[in-house]
Amino acid sequence: MAMLSAGLTAALTLTACGVPPSDAIEAGEPASGIFPRSEPSGQAVVSLYFLADGDPKAYPRKIDHPVDLRTVVGQPFYGPTRGEAVTATTQLPHLTDTPGVSADGGSDVSIKLPDDVAPLSHPAMLQLACTVAHVSGSLAASPANARRNEALASTSVHVLGDGRTTSQTADDCPSPRQS
Repeated sequence: MAMLSAGLTAALTLTACGVPPSDAIEAGEPASGIFPRSEPSGQAVVSLYFLADGDPKAYPRKIDHPVDLRTVVGQPFYGPTRGEAVTATTQLPHLTDTPGVSADGGSDVSIKLPDDVAPLSHPAMLQLACTVAHVSGSLAASPANARRNEALASTSVHVLGDGRTTSQTADDCPSPRQS
């Protein structure tokens, strides 16, 4: 009987906390999408594109702040991490230094590789074009930037090295959410 009484007392105590019930409280706009997030530890999460079964696929990766275009573009050249390598491969060469990167302020990005690097394959060019096309959304998660992301498919990457230029658009890139 004492056990039943103790259980009943505990149940009544938990249900009678003194907070009156209320209707739903409206506050602001409903949720409208997922933006790349910044980690409190001074890191940002960006989408790097590697190959999964030969097709470009986004792999989220934490990168230390400050995050800029040159830093993000250099990441795929280091290859997938051990965890990513379970499903990811790369056709990008391993570079010991971050390549030179310049943007024209529009949708063209140039990447200067060392002269001793062989021409990049089509899948490697897609990896770069997809990473560059989606890096803008990762650099600043804001509604204004979301509008800019709609035009990212028109991004063109130009890889320069040893007197040649190879270009690739991001037309065939899956979005990070589709990957």
